[in-house]
Amino acid sequence: MGVADRYRLLKGSAFDVEYGSDYDIILLTNFLHHFDPDTCENLLRKVYAALAEKGCAVTVDFIPNEDRVTPPATAAFSLTMLGSTPKGDAYTFSELQRMFTNAGFTRNEMHELPPTPNQAVVSYNY
Repeated sequence: MGVADRYRLLKGSAFDVEYGSDYDIILLTNFLHHFDPDTCENLLRKVYAALAEKGCAVTVDFIPNEDRVTPPATAAFSLTMLGSTPKGDAYTFSELQRMFTNAGFTRNEMHELPPTPNQAVVSYNY
């Protein structure tokens, strides 16, 4: 597709490595659920600072409905996080929206990713 020269992986901890700047898109795939909201917000501030003027962050994750019990397989992922992380959770869209807004993002959209149980949240800095 002619974009290989514009794609790169950064080795190291997402919390410690220098991101650089002017990214059009930063992918956060199955990552935020490992951490508590404050830790997520700190990371999202760093992501926000690394984006180009009209950039976005794309989060792919298990996102339960606002009732936190549907759909069942996605909601059950909260139990996995309860048992396998110190403070992680499967966050609802409104919880993710709050984290992204607190980090400076102005708009968030959720998109289904059939046939997977995941959703994508696209968060814009404009």
